[in-house]
Amino acid sequence: MHRLRLSQLISALSHALDLTEGQPEGHCIRCCWIGMHVGKRLGLAEEELWGLYYTLLLKDLGCSSNAARICQLYLTDDLSFKHDFKTVGDGVPQVLNFVLSHTGLRAPLVERFRAVMNIIRNGRELADELIQTRCQRGAEIARLLRFPEPVATGIYHLDEHHNGRGRPDALAGGAIPLYSRIALLSQVVDVFYTSGGRQAAMDEVARRRGQWFDPEVVDAFTAAADDAFWRHLASANISASVLALEPASQTVSLDEDYLDDIATAFGQIVDSKSPYTSGHSARVALYVDLTAETMGLEPSQRRWLKRGALLHDIGKLGVSNSILDKPGQLDEDEWAAVRSHAVFTENILSRIDAFSELARVAGAHHERLDGNGYPRGLKAEEISIETRIITCADIFDAITAARPYRGAVPVDRTLEIMADSVGKAIDGACFEALKETVRRIPGFSSPTA
Repeated sequence: MHRLRLSQLISALSHALDLTEGQPEGHCIRCCWIGMHVGKRLGLAEEELWGLYYTLLLKDLGCSSNAARICQLYLTDDLSFKHDFKTVGDGVPQVLNFVLSHTGLRAPLVERFRAVMNIIRNGRELADELIQTRCQRGAEIARLLRFPEPVATGIYHLDEHHNGRGRPDALAGGAIPLYSRIALLSQVVDVFYTSGGRQAAMDEVARRRGQWFDPEVVDAFTAAADDAFWRHLASANISASVLALEPASQTVSLDEDYLDDIATAFGQIVDSKSPYTSGHSARVALYVDLTAETMGLEPSQRRWLKRGALLHDIGKLGVSNSILDKPGQLDEDEWAAVRSHAVFTENILSRIDAFSELARVAGAHHERLDGNGYPRGLKAEEISIETRIITCADIFDAITAARPYRGAVPVDRTLEIMADSVGKAIDGACFEALKETVRRIPGFSSPTA
């Protein structure tokens, strides 16, 4: 068993969800602070508060799954789109202004006009599709993370409104799960608080009372939101305050199997962001595990490293799909945004004390032996063997998978391409072990390189 608490691990990984929603750092943690105070005011039992706690931290589990579709429909940056959309209410002028100010601003005029007209004509159906995708995927991942059905259901119904005009199922009033009602209010409070301050949040809650929000939930929030509540919300130590809110009577053991499941689930969140990365993290983890076995790493070290492989691209949740899925060459700013994902990966994983070494290993997977990699330009002697294994597997999968600008490259040709980088980007011993690994995978052609 690990002394690491589930709340420590999930609260740290929730920062990845903030990235893909374009929200300021700590959004899900602040939502947890807000919502837990509401739950306590409503008199929820300890077990119910535990479920609410994880619904709030994980409310955005499915958020990566509609990013590519948003970019396709709106011809825009999904991160800024998602950030700004959280401030939009139900009014037709508000929605129309949002569409006009966020659709195809950098696209040719004809394409922008076509996109705007498509959204105006089919807006309800398109919004239904986007939210349904996110809600369904979020609930699925909550189940993969072993959370009980009320948590999955709470995440699924996050966008339902008290007046029945929400999504995905247009539930109304008490038919909406209480976790969802609290989470929606908490989300709106934090969005308006971080952008406009305490009064802006209180005004927005009052405005949406009886429309988006259950009046009973609003009243519980108003009663809880005293000066001490707002001071803690603004504190640099809010993460510690939220950890202290987890009901102590509800303990969950983090054994090795559960850690594997959590890493796998968050790897799926990353891979859901782009159609071109579907299955990438799982495949890299497989190549890493088999390569490490070939190289003689101990089973416990292989298991640890496989988790790093599953999470190596978690920082890509902070990169817009307008860049990740771009079919043409990236400009300087876009390339800088892509490179930033390695830093994001290390920052997210390093929030977990027990993952500090894994954070360094995973965050360095784009470093090169010749010192021309990123983010730090490390040289050979500074790059661990574990990172070298992930790098080799990552390059192999990146070449053999289809990309926006080209089709998939055959395995034999991939290994020929990689051979040219041995000693520069790729470690020779890792490459030889990878080739041996490929021979052991059914359906792959025998490497000749």
